[in-house]
Amino acid sequence: MARAFVSLLAATVLASGIGVPTHPPVGARAVMAFGAQDRVQEDDRIEAFTIDIPEDVLVDLRERLARARLPDEPEGVGWQLGMNQAYLTQLIEYWRDEFDWRAQERRLNEFEQFKTRIEGLDIHFVHRRSPEPDAFPLILTHGWPGTFAEFSKVIGPLTDPVAHGGRAEDAFHVVAPSIPGYGFSDRPLRLGYGRDRTGAIFAELMARLGYERYGAQGGDLGAGISRWLAANDAEHVAGLHLNLCSADPPDPDDPTAGVPPEEVALMRERAAFWTDEERGYSHMHGTKPQTLGYSLNDSPVGLAAWIVEKYRSWCDCDGDPETRFSKDELLTTLTIYWATETATSAARYYYEGRHGGSAPGPERIEVPTACAAFPGEFRFTPRRWLEARYNLVRFTMMPSGGHFAAAEEPELLVDDLRAFFRELRNPR
Repeated sequence: MARAFVSLLAATVLASGIGVPTHPPVGARAVMAFGAQDRVQEDDRIEAFTIDIPEDVLVDLRERLARARLPDEPEGVGWQLGMNQAYLTQLIEYWRDEFDWRAQERRLNEFEQFKTRIEGLDIHFVHRRSPEPDAFPLILTHGWPGTFAEFSKVIGPLTDPVAHGGRAEDAFHVVAPSIPGYGFSDRPLRLGYGRDRTGAIFAELMARLGYERYGAQGGDLGAGISRWLAANDAEHVAGLHLNLCSADPPDPDDPTAGVPPEEVALMRERAAFWTDEERGYSHMHGTKPQTLGYSLNDSPVGLAAWIVEKYRSWCDCDGDPETRFSKDELLTTLTIYWATETATSAARYYYEGRHGGSAPGPERIEVPTACAAFPGEFRFTPRRWLEARYNLVRFTMMPSGGHFAAAEEPELLVDDLRAFFRELRNPR
């Protein structure tokens, strides 16, 4: 099967000039613990994948947008009650009349994409091999309400740094999967696919690709999955990089002891933002995702309101999301959710975490860890707290950026990843 893998990968990617691993896949690692029934008749084939949304799906989408029925809105409320009607109206009209999904599809298909079956699901992923022979493997994991597409601005600089003003020795081979239930990965049709199971799936994916040592990066849900990798596949994970870092205070009776004043101020400012009113979506996802899902799966307008309001709230954009994301970027994310019908399965991921679908992580992560703290992220954890939970070797207070680091501040994220992994690439 190793030879079959190499032959298939060669056939599907050599045309683009991207090399294949010089070492064979290492095979399944001993990280699976979720029932043998999921591995019955499962093989390790990796097949090339191309995004090709059926035209009738796009026609139906435009027809639904044309029939949009918007609720009333009190005068002068702006965004106070949630999605602003004036902005949503503009977005709907652009989505219906001007947005070119086929152009975005072609752009995304420039990235080498594949599917492979793990733990009973077809897992979709980008696998861009660097032209640099000594590149280091790196898995990037998205969160909600994102998709794999949010990494489209960083994949090029990470894999081919020389072409983007960097150094050859900072090159990565990049793997960017879609979380189960998101995008073009299968939607789980039974419960039990939380962060821990996803971590096991991604550990197997990296093994199947032949990577003995690799780095893990993530934010939001991707941070939790990446932490699982660092804790449970530590033999192979060389470093953990997070852009949403979390930990409890080492001294609950005196949480700010030893914390610099500027970090205390940022923590309190973010805590004032991250209230129950802002977290209402999470409570709904975590308790009644199926009820919400009927609306998100049936109405593109409802889907747009639910997701884009979060892009505005969580970006470092001073209330104007289009200073960070173009309409095309926002609508690419929405169209992926819509066409794949994954808004409901993505919301169910929160239910998994709240109801035992994800095992608790270890008290401390010993894999070398970096935290990139973006000021517009919805919460901030002081360095001292993080040092109690992680083997923290790098802590970067970013000058700008919010929840969607790879999309908002791709250069800052790329630079931090390069700097962190320079000392970790080669085992000592």
